[in-house]
Amino acid sequence: MATPLSADRLLAVLHAAGVTVVEHPGWRTHHRNHKGPWGPVHGVMIHHTVTKGTANTVRICHDGYAGLPGPLCHGVIAKDGTVHLLSAGRANHAGLGDDDVLQAVIAERRLPPDDEAATDGNRSFYGFECENLGNGQDPWPAVQLLAIEKVSAALCRAHGWGSASVIGHLEWQPGKTDPRGFSMDTMRRRIAAAIDPEPEPPKKPTPPPPAPVRRPPFPGRGAFALGQSSAAVEQLGKQLVKRGFGKHYRVGPSRQWGEADRLNVAAFQRSHPQLRGAADGYPGPLTWHLLWN
Repeated sequence: MATPLSADRLLAVLHAAGVTVVEHPGWRTHHRNHKGPWGPVHGVMIHHTVTKGTANTVRICHDGYAGLPGPLCHGVIAKDGTVHLLSAGRANHAGLGDDDVLQAVIAERRLPPDDEAATDGNRSFYGFECENLGNGQDPWPAVQLLAIEKVSAALCRAHGWGSASVIGHLEWQPGKTDPRGFSMDTMRRRIAAAIDPEPEPPKKPTPPPPAPVRRPPFPGRGAFALGQSSAAVEQLGKQLVKRGFGKHYRVGPSRQWGEADRLNVAAFQRSHPQLRGAADGYPGPLTWHLLWN
């Protein structure tokens, strides 16, 4: 059992669902409340209009016709997915239907066959007329079906209902065929997914940026004389290998400066425009800086 949404609340939940809404002038007070109760509400009912053209459809659903005055629904869902709001109260859309169906909607269980028409549905259901000829050939655009899904899911979320609270007119009143052209079971599955969407998989953590390479201080040119041995020479050799300039090493860099070191440094120098003029294989401060840059 639920109290019907106020006009402001109805508009808000539709906007929150991402539905494009057009407010028909006077829709907040256009209703049939003087002819019977509006509420408690138990679900949403989907219809097709058997009309062509959005403007014509909205006019008919707003005004009604001889023997059935408007509003004929709370909103018209046009082929482009726009929802035209016509009423925030009791509307002439459901008529008399099967009480067993109503009880199944309240309990959110499988619907029984609708084989009687003795229970007032206008008090218990939000009604949405969907622009379609209802001949089984008039197409249902994807944007229109998406709007039906969004409207239904929004109202279900607002009232704490599941998708079993959404039915078609054909499931309520004997002899009705609407909505024709899509399956209400399929639509309810879509609505269920929209009410309670699967959580997005957790995003992979962004790996931290690589730690900056710590450049050791330049040891001076004297460290790179033939036969000199130092930790700086070994550091230089390892960095050359890391940068892809270690092909002249037979077994890898060592602490002692040698010809293989010089040839590898020269290859590195030739790869840099800033160093090509001094590609003698002996590292100076600029070569040392660029090697670790």
